[in-house]
Amino acid sequence: MKLIGAHVSSSGGVENAPLNAAAIGANAFALFTKNQRQWVSAPLSEQSIRLFKENCIQHGFIPDSILPHDSYLINLGHPTSEGLGKSRAAFLDEMQRCELLGLNRLNFHPGSHLNEISLSECLRRVAESINMALDKTSGVCAVIENTAGQGSNVGFQFEHLAEIISQVEDKSRVGVCIDTCHSFAAGYDVRSGENDSDLFNNGEDTFGKVIEELDRIVGLKYLKGMHLNDAKKPLGSRVDRHETLGNGFIGKGTFIRIMRDARFNGIPLILETPEPEIWSQEIAWLRSFDGSTGE
Repeated sequence: MKLIGAHVSSSGGVENAPLNAAAIGANAFALFTKNQRQWVSAPLSEQSIRLFKENCIQHGFIPDSILPHDSYLINLGHPTSEGLGKSRAAFLDEMQRCELLGLNRLNFHPGSHLNEISLSECLRRVAESINMALDKTSGVCAVIENTAGQGSNVGFQFEHLAEIISQVEDKSRVGVCIDTCHSFAAGYDVRSGENDSDLFNNGEDTFGKVIEELDRIVGLKYLKGMHLNDAKKPLGSRVDRHETLGNGFIGKGTFIRIMRDARFNGIPLILETPEPEIWSQEIAWLRSFDGSTGE
């Protein structure tokens, strides 16, 4: 079955995130477990942890349907020892927060070399950072998100993701999250057909070719979530600008295609589109094309 939701607010406490997700008709959601713009936040209180778990149970959210995101400040491939140490400490804290909340995955952007070290060295540092966090936690999978390739960010090519995974010691606790906008901006043509109502007979399904490439280079067994976003900028722009579904350069066909494909069952499919006030409509629209049967 398709698990569809959005990155909802956890303002006032993480326990509010499942309530906000339920309010928009979601059966999946993403959240920040702390202020994403600060290095250090107060520890989760026992009350917040208890209420979060209770609210998830009450509204039917299982760990596999929840995709927390770490702080935007973290750079696990940072070129300096100070920056790397600070990022690793913050990432471990994020992993431990997920552990306390009973969650089984943490989504994160791999990092940036800042034009100070090589790409391969940056990827090596990311993998080493993951290994360090996995050694000190249990039950939480480190989920690497592909990037748009802005600036000196790594992770915009599937080969980058594969290289990181190859150096992670516990392969059972590493995965990837594929963002449709980031993929498109990075040069992967994820568009799928010109005629939404007759998707498999009209237009070229370049999305299918991209997924085949992802499976060949990384492996779909590592796919732990997706971010469903249209793109404000054209193919290969290397600019990360999300758009509402169907109103960008990707178009509706791709998102219909995802809903009809059983390979994307059972993982959180998360909206990060720029108009939260229509998330409920976007979720309902996606669900109308859900062709999955069973788990």
